[in-house]
Amino acid sequence: MDRENIIFLFLLVLTFFTLQPPSASQMLVSHRRILGEWRLLHESIGISAMHMQLLRNNKVIIFDRTDFGPSNISLPRGRCRYDPRDLVVHKDCSAHSVLYDIGTNTFRALMVQTDTWCSSGSVLPDGTLVQTGGYNDGDHVIRTLVPCMGENCDWVELPRTLIQRRWYSTDHILPDARVIVIGGRKQHNYEFYPKISNDPSFWLQFLSDTRDGDHENNLYPFVFLLPDGNLFIFANTRAIILDYKKNEVVRELPSIPGDEPRNYPSTGSAVLLPLDENTPMKTEIMVCGGAPRRAFGLRAYGIYTTALSTCGRISVSDDHGTWKMEAMPTPRVMSDMVILPNGDILVINGATVGTAGWENARYPVTRPVIYRPYREENNRFSIMEASPRPRLYHSTAILMTDGRVLVGGSNPHKFYNFTNVEFPTDLSLEAYSPPFLAPEYEPLKPKILPIHDILIYKKQFSVTFIVPRFLRMGIVSLRIIAPSFTTHSFSMNQRMVVLKSVAVLTLSANTYSVTAFGPSTKEIAPPGYYLLFVVHAGIPSSGVWVQIQDLSV
Repeated sequence: MDRENIIFLFLLVLTFFTLQPPSASQMLVSHRRILGEWRLLHESIGISAMHMQLLRNNKVIIFDRTDFGPSNISLPRGRCRYDPRDLVVHKDCSAHSVLYDIGTNTFRALMVQTDTWCSSGSVLPDGTLVQTGGYNDGDHVIRTLVPCMGENCDWVELPRTLIQRRWYSTDHILPDARVIVIGGRKQHNYEFYPKISNDPSFWLQFLSDTRDGDHENNLYPFVFLLPDGNLFIFANTRAIILDYKKNEVVRELPSIPGDEPRNYPSTGSAVLLPLDENTPMKTEIMVCGGAPRRAFGLRAYGIYTTALSTCGRISVSDDHGTWKMEAMPTPRVMSDMVILPNGDILVINGATVGTAGWENARYPVTRPVIYRPYREENNRFSIMEASPRPRLYHSTAILMTDGRVLVGGSNPHKFYNFTNVEFPTDLSLEAYSPPFLAPEYEPLKPKILPIHDILIYKKQFSVTFIVPRFLRMGIVSLRIIAPSFTTHSFSMNQRMVVLKSVAVLTLSANTYSVTAFGPSTKEIAPPGYYLLFVVHAGIPSSGVWVQIQDLSV
C-alpha cells in the first residue's frame, strides 16, 4: 500500500466528521458522491497543460513550451514553426498550444511562434487574453488571443514589447484596465501593459531582498489587488502592500511563521478569499504548502524533503494583521488552489515530498482537499476522491463554467519523454466534479434564466432563476468569479465577490428573482468578464458570463 493511501486510511474517519453534512431536506448523499467524482476527458490533447485560461466563449486556451521538441499534435494545413534560436529543433510542424471547447469536449491546435515556457497572463476588459514573456526568444514577447470562432482564431505575437525579460513573472489586471507585470528571473522590478508614453520599468527592492541566492524562491510572486486599490505581494516568506501608482511600499506585513519559502521553486500556492459586499469587508489571503528552503539543493544529492503541511491566513484589512496557521491533512508542494462557486477553496494536484522541477518530487497527492473558510478552526479541511493520475511539476487546474474543475499537465520532459522516468510527460485532461454537482443535490440547484449580461458598478439589477426545491429566502446569494490564468501552482487574477443582495422574490412555482447591486468599485472587481453564479443552500448554479462596465469612463 502506498504512502498516500496509508495516510488516507488514518484520516478517513476524520474526513467524515469534517464533511458538509446534508440537512434532512437534502437527503443522504453517497460516500462516493460526497467526495466528488473524476472523469477522464481526453487521454491526450497532444501537449502538456502547463498554462491554462478560461475565455468568455467557454473555450480554454492551453499551452506548454516550444523548446523541447515536437509535440503529439500537428499544426493544421501543413504549417510549421521556423525558429533558428530554438534550443532543440529549428523546424517544428507540431503545435504547442490548443483551444479546448468545454461544450463539445473537443480541441484544435493553435500556432505559437516564440517560447512560452514559464510565462504569465491576464485578460483585458474586452475579454482578450494578454500573455507575457517566456524563455529564450519569448522573454520580451507579448502575445494576444481574442475569443473568437473558426479556424482563423489564433495567437497574435508582438515581439520585443516588454521592457524587461519576463520569465517566471506574475501578471495582474488593474482597475484602469492595464496589466502590471511583476518580477521574474533576476528581474526585481515591474512594468505595465499597455505602456503610457515612455513608461520605464520600476525597481522593487522587495524582490531583491527576498532572493535566496541562485534558487531565488521569490519567482511567480503571489499578487492580489486589494479593495483599497493597492497590491498585496508575497515572495519567499514575506509580504508587502504596494502602492503601484506611487511606487511606494505602504506597509510591510509580518513574515509567515516557520521561515520556509512558499514561492517557486518551493512552490506553494495562494488565494484571495472571497470578498463579501454584504458585511463590513474583510480582506484575507491564504498561502498553503510549499517546500523547505533546503529542498531544491538537497534534491541534487537524491534527498527528497517532506513538503510543508501548513497554511497561513492573514487579514490585511486589519492594521494589526498577523498570520494564523492551520494544518492541511497532508504535506503538499506544487498544488493549485481554485475558488469554487459556493466559496469553498479546492486544493488539488502536487506531491508530498520534494520540490518543483523534473523528477524532483515523489509521492503524488492525488486526493484533493476542500477548505471551507468560514467554519471553525480545525474543521475546515475535507479529503476528496482520488484521481488515478499523478499531477506534479507543470500541472494546472481551473474552474469551468459548469462548476467542474479542469485538470491537466505534469512533468513535460524534453521530446515528450514517456519512458525511463518515474513520472513521464502527461498529456491528458481530466474534470473533477466537486460534491455540490452530485445528482442528489440537483433539486436544490438553481438554473439562471436569460439575463442582461452587462453589470454596472453600484447599479441595481435582478436575476431570475428556477429551482425545483426552494428551501428558504435567506440562503440565496449572487457571486461573481474572475477566471484565472493558472500556471506553476498560482492562479493569477482569480477572485470572487459576493454581491450585495437586496431581496429574493417568488415569481411563480419554482421561479424566483434575486435583486442585487453591481460591485461597489473597480478596485473590488476590475472591469471585465466574470462568471455569475446563483448559490442556493450551498448549491451553485452553472455560471453565466457577465461583463462589468464603468459608465463613468
